[in-house]
Amino acid sequence: MRIVMGVGGGIAAYKSASLLRLFTEAGHNVSVIPTEASKRFVGVATWEALSGNTVSSSVFDEVEKVNHVRLGHEADLIVVAPATADLLARAASGQADDLLTNTLLMARGPVLFAPAMHTEMWAHPATRANVQTLRSRGALVMEPGVGRLTGTDSGAGRLPDPEDIFAAAIAAATPPEDPAALPGPLHGKTVTVTAGGTREPLDPVRFLGNRSSGKQGAALARAALDAGARVRFIAAHMDVPAPDGVELTRVETALELREAVHAAAVDSDVLIMAAAVADFRPDTQSNTKIKKRDDGADPVITLVRNPDILAEAVQQRSKAAAGTARPALIVGFAAETGDGSADVLDYGRQKLKRKGCDLLVLNRVGTSLVFGQDSTEVTLLSPQDSESVPPPSYTGTKTDVAQRIIGRIEQELEAALPVR
Repeated sequence: MRIVMGVGGGIAAYKSASLLRLFTEAGHNVSVIPTEASKRFVGVATWEALSGNTVSSSVFDEVEKVNHVRLGHEADLIVVAPATADLLARAASGQADDLLTNTLLMARGPVLFAPAMHTEMWAHPATRANVQTLRSRGALVMEPGVGRLTGTDSGAGRLPDPEDIFAAAIAAATPPEDPAALPGPLHGKTVTVTAGGTREPLDPVRFLGNRSSGKQGAALARAALDAGARVRFIAAHMDVPAPDGVELTRVETALELREAVHAAAVDSDVLIMAAAVADFRPDTQSNTKIKKRDDGADPVITLVRNPDILAEAVQQRSKAAAGTARPALIVGFAAETGDGSADVLDYGRQKLKRKGCDLLVLNRVGTSLVFGQDSTEVTLLSPQDSESVPPPSYTGTKTDVAQRIIGRIEQELEAALPVR
């Protein structure tokens, strides 16, 4: 496959060298087009050595080959990584002031942008509008990663991992197995799925975590893809790989997950909160490993509450202007154990009312139940349930149950039209 790899002028440009290596080792012929600004971070010699091709950023180099037309016409795929705020703006407005933007205008195949910038830049209305414009024209704009940024800041804006960009790019350039197949019931819908378990650091070695494997979230993402949806997959710690074809964002902590969910929810049709989010985190994180004290005293760890991401998503939707509320459907998950005060179903109904979501998938959990298993049993609760009629329960493999849940989501979306 002939690939054009554009490199924007950000500190994350160095990571694109690993992406280029993945493309070339897979046997693809890659032409790298760095912007002038990006060459301040990574030199042309690096791109030529790794690609085996001559590298240029000017429309006046090799004029006899008409590169500003030829490269875009011949490319089976164009990948821009990192895509800075400036580069997204220039691409959205159709500027053609260097070889890369000329090539983007001449593209005839799929185009993928992997953003990298500071959180405030990514969240700015101008950037969001540019992203929406590019997506409306058929370009694939990945969600950025969440974590440490340049300097001491953290948040949404990290360049996605090279492996994730590679997977998304290959998926974008791979035609469907059956081009004549009819669109699925979720065609045209964007579904955001969270999965896995968050980890709250105590020191560089230890963390507060949970038993979630991410299997159910991955199964839900695959079922949504099979239904024709565009799927954003926000993954905390997982024991299974993310499904091929999703737009992947990796997170570690509850606060990172919160940032990613808020960023993705604003233009998603469905939000499925399948991740096991830690309710608490240590109030302080030691920069060094906590040692056993010679006097035998035990350390005291103080926990503080993490934000309620699901409830916040519901609240944000309720505050949106009429006709613009997103997501149209919010699905929560509850992992519960019964006790002397109430059973699992009672606690599930209480949580549904407290969170305010549209559907709640209720799991009975335990040491050998649900977490890490390939099979599951869930009860699906909604605010319209009657106390006298048992809510529907699904039992089977997590793949089977995911398909049943996505089927219910399809019904809810159809019944909710027009979108509230």
